[in-house]
Amino acid sequence: MKAIGFMTSLNIDEKDSFIEIEIDKPKPHGRNILVKVEAVSVNPVDFKVRANSAKNTVLERPKIIGWDAVGVVDEVGDEVVLFKKGDKVFYAGDITKPGSDSEFHIIDERIVGMSPKSISSEKAAAMPLTTLTAWEALFERLKLNIGENDNKSILIIGGAGGVGSIAIQLAKKIANLEVIATASRKETIDWCIEMGADVVVNHYNLVESVRNLAYKNVDYILNLADIDFHWEAICELIKPQGQICGIVENTKELNMDVLKLKSASYAWELMFTKSMFETEDMVEQHHILNSISTLMDEGKIISTHKNTINGFSVESFKEAHSLLESGKSIGKTVILF
Repeated sequence: MKAIGFMTSLNIDEKDSFIEIEIDKPKPHGRNILVKVEAVSVNPVDFKVRANSAKNTVLERPKIIGWDAVGVVDEVGDEVVLFKKGDKVFYAGDITKPGSDSEFHIIDERIVGMSPKSISSEKAAAMPLTTLTAWEALFERLKLNIGENDNKSILIIGGAGGVGSIAIQLAKKIANLEVIATASRKETIDWCIEMGADVVVNHYNLVESVRNLAYKNVDYILNLADIDFHWEAICELIKPQGQICGIVENTKELNMDVLKLKSASYAWELMFTKSMFETEDMVEQHHILNSISTLMDEGKIISTHKNTINGFSVESFKEAHSLLESGKSIGKTVILF
């Protein structure tokens, strides 16, 4: 089967930053299913792994990345109980295993959901990784109750990105929070409003912008951007006994004393934790994706898909990664096979 991968970490505009390869079609065993992939989307983790996993070296075998896919089950392992051949599925994958940038892909059924029936493959492919990240951040890390958060507020820093786009929807439509999102350009501000944000503020003068809206503090903060840059503002704006969740690693030492004084809590969210450690609740990702699928079919949540690139080719992946690395992309970019 055909796959797209790389042998060394190069700038995306260099000739061999991606290469086309031929590999054996895998066979599923145990709880794994084999999916014939129809579309994939790109996330920041894709270009970070491509740029950093083979610096100044050439790998012995090509590395295949990709952590968002939609497709049809082609074959199932002997212990599979959740799916059958012919089911249309979507999922975000496992960072410890080969990725989905291939014609067929092996994936554990416990982190796969039934794809929404009412939307296209490219709209479905945009959703899994960012949806799982946002859902786990809101309902597992911040411990929000669905629909029981009247008169409470959340600040979502980085509202126009992939995770931010779905986090706004979940926070507003499912958790019933008042949502303050951050963005700095007209097109990103408009996008956040379209996703459901009540108000949008500029993240470059965050404290002033939020307090100009008559908020002294917010109950929850979901930080999807540079934590080093925003840390002081986060500590200033969080309500005493409030809760914060972040997904971007810090590069500088963070002063936690302010959070101690406020008895505020901080949690990390990494969507890959469950599959990486095969946690006891790993199958929760199956249930989350099924819930999102139902919400989308009911029209309560919309896809964050923004751009489609047609064709399973090196050129398509280079174009998608270039757009993502520009830092100006809004929503999600999907490659349709």
